[in-house]
Amino acid sequence: MSTQTDYYELLECERTADAGTIKSSYRKLAMKYHPDKNAGCKDSEGKFKAVSEAYDVLKDPQKRAAYDRFGHTAFQNGGGGGGGAQDFGAFSDIFESVFGEFMGGQRGGRQAARRGADLRYDMEVTLEEAFHGKASEITVDVSALCDTCDGTGARSGTRAKTCQHCGGQGKVRAQQGFFVVERACPVCQGAGEVIADPCPDCRGDGRVERTKTLSVNVPPGVDEGTRIRMSGEGEAGPRGAPAGDLYIFLHVKRHALFEREGTTLFARAPISFTTASLGGSIAIPGLDGSSHEIKIPVGIQSGKQLRQRGAGMPVLQGRGNGDLVIQIEVETPTKLSLRQKELLEMFRETETGDECPASQGFFAKLKGAFG
Repeated sequence: MSTQTDYYELLECERTADAGTIKSSYRKLAMKYHPDKNAGCKDSEGKFKAVSEAYDVLKDPQKRAAYDRFGHTAFQNGGGGGGGAQDFGAFSDIFESVFGEFMGGQRGGRQAARRGADLRYDMEVTLEEAFHGKASEITVDVSALCDTCDGTGARSGTRAKTCQHCGGQGKVRAQQGFFVVERACPVCQGAGEVIADPCPDCRGDGRVERTKTLSVNVPPGVDEGTRIRMSGEGEAGPRGAPAGDLYIFLHVKRHALFEREGTTLFARAPISFTTASLGGSIAIPGLDGSSHEIKIPVGIQSGKQLRQRGAGMPVLQGRGNGDLVIQIEVETPTKLSLRQKELLEMFRETETGDECPASQGFFAKLKGAFG
């Protein structure tokens, strides 16, 4: 299967799908196309590798942000993004789903399992705001630290006790045939502690649902898919464990005049055929608030591009700006006064063919081809 197929399409997910939806869809497809279930089927083997490659990118917040912004080019020339040994990492997620809570059901041990979840927030900005940057406030609904118990989960004046079932380890081992399986303690759910008298507000979880208002600084030069990470502003961890992070993904609204490609701005400018013939200048309003004068050379043709250096988008976290590129479109007049028609007739009478060499050459070729 071509590696250029869209990763979201491969996993049958929308681009706005959360991590849980992507993981669930991947597991379903991976089990469907796994070589062990489709022995000798090259098509299934190719599909299994493709969905594994796609999931290996989309399950990682940083890789997913890079893919959302740059597509497959973000992982070319050794940039990562699946294939080879990375398929093994993706397959381990299937292994976890088949064997349940093997090794606690989480990578990275007890502390990693207790850390709060990361959150995603999608913010829309105008092209002008992407040019200048902006300070904004957002509101997010999160599980925050319980103020009543300071995140301990225990009623004021009491505290959690070490779980006697696992000895505070948060996990237990059990013999299953030839294997020793390690899984989360069923009594304390992997916390290593039990609460006899839970906090009445959070009911022992150490977290409560809350709406937070956060200040976000959008730097100049951001583009579609740019990600802003706000450390510790995600879900609070249970019973005082570290909070996750909040990732803000930026989406730039379509502009009425400009199209953007990196730091380069593109615009189409219709001009009269007299300006195209005699030359002149036009004024293009820039996103910086100034007016950019574009010189029109004599005899310019439709489709010709004129470049204004340094009038494009700012370089994100860098210096300078990209360019502004104006594509000229020569407009043929549709409404002429009697005097204008007379003048054009006089002009036509003086034409020699040298005024429009492309037209003259085209009809000369036609005459030579068809006699």
